Amino acid sequence: MSTEPRTITLPTADYGDVTVPEPDWCTGHPNHRPDDQRADIHHSGPDISLTWRGHHITDACIVQTPFTETDVPELSSRTPGVSVSVIARTLDPASLYDLAAALDGYADQLRDLADQLDTILTGGGQ
Repeated sequence: MSTEPRTITLPTADYGDVTVPEPDWCTGHPNHRPDDQRADIHHSGPDISLTWRGHHITDACIVQTPFTETDVPELSSRTPGVSVSVIARTLDPASLYDLAAALDGYADQLRDLADQLDTILTGGGQ
């Protein structure tokens, strides 16, 4: 077993072949094209999907763009973050916990609506 960091070499339109360290969580670069710019190199981990009754709701995964020229943490960052497709943003740990808390609150509201609907349907409400 090698102790050397994993690397990948990707062709780019502006820098030619670029060799970059590849994080252990990265699942590869199947969508990278030779006409991509170096700033477009994008590490992505496996998707975690939220599916309900066969309907895809959203995905989330760890992402990093090591050569980004914009370095806007919610859109593209040299620092790994979690991309959440339902809000089209990449979140740091604190923001991800905030989103999870908001989703927990939303789930509680859905349960309250289910309780209200059950009461209405069983004749206890108007």
